[in-house]
Parts: sequence; C-alpha cells; structure tokens
Amino acid sequence: MQFDDDADLDTSQVQDSRGSRIPGGGVTIGGGIVGLIALVLGLFFGIGPQELGLSGSEPGGSPSAQASTAEQVSQHCRTGRDANTKEDCRIVAVVNSAQSFWGQELARRGRTYTPASTVLFTARTNTACGPATSAVGPFYCPGDHKVYLDLGFFDELRTKFGASGGPFAQAYVVAHEYGHHIQNLLGTLNKAQDRKTGAESNSVKVELQADCYAGVWAKHATSTPEKSTGRPLLTQLTQKDIDDGLSAAAAVGDDRIQEKFQGRVTPESWTHGSAAQRQQWFKTGYTTGDVARCDTFR
Repeated sequence: MQFDDDADLDTSQVQDSRGSRIPGGGVTIGGGIVGLIALVLGLFFGIGPQELGLSGSEPGGSPSAQASTAEQVSQHCRTGRDANTKEDCRIVAVVNSAQSFWGQELARRGRTYTPASTVLFTARTNTACGPATSAVGPFYCPGDHKVYLDLGFFDELRTKFGASGGPFAQAYVVAHEYGHHIQNLLGTLNKAQDRKTGAESNSVKVELQADCYAGVWAKHATSTPEKSTGRPLLTQLTQKDIDDGLSAAAAVGDDRIQEKFQGRVTPESWTHGSAAQRQQWFKTGYTTGDVARCDTFR
C-alpha cells in the first residue's frame, strides 16, 4: 500500500483528540466484562453506541468534549510521504482518499456528498450518539456524521482477533465506516435501527453493504484523482494488501468472534455477518467496483 509521496494531506478531515480529557467522564460502558459482552455480541466496528443500545446517555450527547484537541496530525501529517511512514498520517490519507472517491462517485450519480470527519480518540469519547469507550471498536455516528477511532484497535484486531494486520487492514476498517456514511446519505442506514438481530437481519445487511462499499473504494482508489494534484493519492495496492483486508474482514465475523469469546456460534444474535459473508461482500465490491452490486437487501 503506497501513497503519493508528494501529495498534500488534508488534515482538516481528521480531528485528533487523543489525550483530551472528557468532562465528567460520563461514560456508561467500558472495558472488562461490559467490553467483553460487546465483543461477543459483535456490537462494534459499526454504528454508534446509542443506536446499538450500548450507552445509557440521552441521544445527542454533547460532542463538545472534543473541544480540547491535541492537533497532532495537523503538525506532522503533511504529505503522502508521512502517510507511508506514520500510522496516524496513514489514516488521514485513507480518509482523504475515501472522501475524494465518494464525492466524485455520488456526483456522477447526481447526488451530493457531505464530508464526514474522523475523530481519533484514546480510551473514551463523547459523541452525538452518546458516550463510548474503545471497547466498542471503531464506529460511525449518524447523529454528527463522524467516524470515531481509537488507533489501539488495530493492535487488538491482530492480537485478539487473529487478523494478519498490515496497513490495508487499517484502511479496510476506515473504508467500512465511510461505507456507513454513504448509507446515511443515501437513506439506507436507518434500516438497521430496528434493533433486530440474526443472520437475515437488517443490521447484518447494513454491515455487509458497508463491507461491499469498502471494496468499491479499494477498486477505484488508485485511479481516483485528487483535486489538488490531479493524481491519485493512493498509488499502489498489492494482492498482499487485499489479502490483509480480507483477513481483517474474516476476523470480525460474528461467528469467529462468538466461537472465540463464548465457545459457540449463535446466528440468532448476529449483527454483522459471518466471516465468509464479510469476505464475500468486500470481494464483490472490489472485483466489480460497482455500487449497484452492493445491494445486500435483495
């Protein structure tokens, strides 16, 4: 996975709140047994905690906790060269690339793309979807159109869940969350709000579609020009990169997580889909590059 060394990064698309203190510490979920339950149920790597019933706060929890911003990425993430050597700068570059692609893709389809910020945080954060901790994993909050990410999740993806790791595994996670943003803009995300679970539930179909959208972005990322340079920001994806993405997709399949943490598979409680399904839908997006082929609801 390689970025254009000479391309400028747009750090305005990423809020760096790592190290910021959350006023009042009003977080009702956390690590330990609560975090483990969240992992067993597969209620992470998806939509905001309020929508998943993981937060005891009222909807619209103040995002003002992000006001104390460390501004780290804006200081040292300047170019694609930085993205090729630093993890947080790589996230900035993936966010830039994803938003460039979706902006152009939706415009081609006669739709308007509204940008979504990514918030980097440590341990806990407040969002318009309620307070959350790192235990819920990366998620998208439709209430404020933001993706929330603790970079520590990438280590856990490899050490706890058995993914092969690698830069593109991280890119897949980010691209999946931006898939949720596209669903929100297109009006399909609310189908998951019925809170039903199971292998045929809308929740699973929404998550699999986000996987497919991640694959569509990956297909076009190396040919999507940036406005500032007229060149793609992402210049190279190898088969090893794609394999790492598929490994990450499988690692967070509901069946894999349930088998690992509760010793049995219970499809009636699935919220994200099996390992095989997640790989299949990412592959569908990547091999076709066609948003229309990502209709998991048919």
